[in-house]
Amino acid sequence: MLPVILGFFLDLLIGDPFGSWHPICAIGNLISFLRKRIRKLFPKSQTGELVGGAVLAFCVIVLSIIMPFVLLFISYRLHFYLGFALETVMCYQIFAARSLHDESMKVYQAFQTGDIEKARYAVSMIVGRDTSSLTQDGIIKATIETVAENTTDGVIAPLIYMLIGGPTLGFLYKAVNTLDSMVGYKNEEYLYFGRISAKLDDILNFIPARISGIFMVIASFMCGLDGKNAWKIFKRDRYNHASPNSAQTEAVCAGALNVVLAGNAYYFGKLFEKKTIGDNIREIEPIDIKRANMLMYATAFLSLILLSSFKAFILVITYL
Repeated sequence: MLPVILGFFLDLLIGDPFGSWHPICAIGNLISFLRKRIRKLFPKSQTGELVGGAVLAFCVIVLSIIMPFVLLFISYRLHFYLGFALETVMCYQIFAARSLHDESMKVYQAFQTGDIEKARYAVSMIVGRDTSSLTQDGIIKATIETVAENTTDGVIAPLIYMLIGGPTLGFLYKAVNTLDSMVGYKNEEYLYFGRISAKLDDILNFIPARISGIFMVIASFMCGLDGKNAWKIFKRDRYNHASPNSAQTEAVCAGALNVVLAGNAYYFGKLFEKKTIGDNIREIEPIDIKRANMLMYATAFLSLILLSSFKAFILVITYL
């Protein structure tokens, strides 16, 4: 448990610079490498695409589990402190709170200089939708939605899985999450090939997303935001999304900020009609990006305290 806690604070303090050497980037490169080759092996039918997508998911997940397990096993056999240090670094690399904050704040900083094109470019780096025609409100909404959704994907879900099974289970989660982000689209190219990856991501995020939503409601009170409305919108709008999980925290964030999120968006040049989340109590503004990040951090700290305490309690009970 201690490597998870230390990894959490390392991420907050120094962030996680990405590069080709980074494990999550390595998983992404593995997916790209295998995707092209696996698709050539199977027919371009619905069944062939489904099977090919399942093979891709299996290969990526297995390799993502084996590598950290073997490295940790060898390092702990060589010396306890070597294993402990490596486990801490692995946990640190799985968390993404600091990078989520830094990347989303680039959008806010662009607005501070009045450069909407720079803001569009900054938001294009963290969302999958088309951003070229987004208005200022659209850019802000997209940024806040990303912060809210990735509070689960980048912080709370990794925390839960690492507290259960260390970085090995953490990398399993990130492998599935990366698969979903790369092939889990409901478009013509990936509708069947990415279906298994998308469903696996839904399954692994089902409980963490709801835990994140509840903790975020509590955190909204802690941050001085509209906690009562956060709870109201969470109960009402948390399924206003194609994914059963994404709107859990988006609903809380919309309610806490008293703004409307989601709605129609373009992906790969095609308009997708989506329900809105929240009530239009006030107009959205750039500073809401800072408020969303404050809410993300508060949720992260609350989750660390409560979930680590629960894990410690279970360990004490087990060894009594």
